[in-house]
Amino acid sequence: MDISEIIKRLKKAYPRATIALGFANPLELLVSTILSAQCTDVRVNQVTPALFKRYPTAADYAGARDEELEQFIKPTGFYHNKAKSIKGAAKMIVEEFDGRVPGTMEELIRLPGVARKTANIVLYHGYKIIDGIAVDTHVRRLSRRMGLTHNDAPEKIEVDLMKQVPRGDLGLFSDLLIEHGRTVCKARKANCKECFLNDLCISAFKV
Repeated sequence: MDISEIIKRLKKAYPRATIALGFANPLELLVSTILSAQCTDVRVNQVTPALFKRYPTAADYAGARDEELEQFIKPTGFYHNKAKSIKGAAKMIVEEFDGRVPGTMEELIRLPGVARKTANIVLYHGYKIIDGIAVDTHVRRLSRRMGLTHNDAPEKIEVDLMKQVPRGDLGLFSDLLIEHGRTVCKARKANCKECFLNDLCISAFKV
């Protein structure tokens, strides 16, 4: 598997690949990423403008009334758990990090509702820090289809990918796979015949 050629072709196809969530600072990105769990980025982006206006700081989230916060985020689904995570993370940010979203993996994964995927997204897109690869459903699906991993757990997939992807491309690699997963290698059926990676992907050989 020529990972360098895969990345080269993905970059050419998606030169403006980046996160689809709208945000203006690391706190907004953190909240958006928590809300994006089992929800489309489009739906999250419909909810967050009013949410960010109502709660501009971590202290605002920490002191929010549960019922009010839940009403703001209800369209994203699982709003009870998401509200609990957002408030818990905000409280820790206020109490332990002076109201600023921390900028290391070790600190971020201590926050309620934050695992490595969310932490990687915040680090890369919020602080331009590369620590790993954010493994979402698209990255998981494409990595397995391409034969880059045989694992199913996101943490193990991340380890497998980090052994193959050049460090400078770790952050972008997730964005590239997400773009490809949305346009060509879709969940229900991969469009292998039209895919510009079909000579490199093991799944295309089976078609």
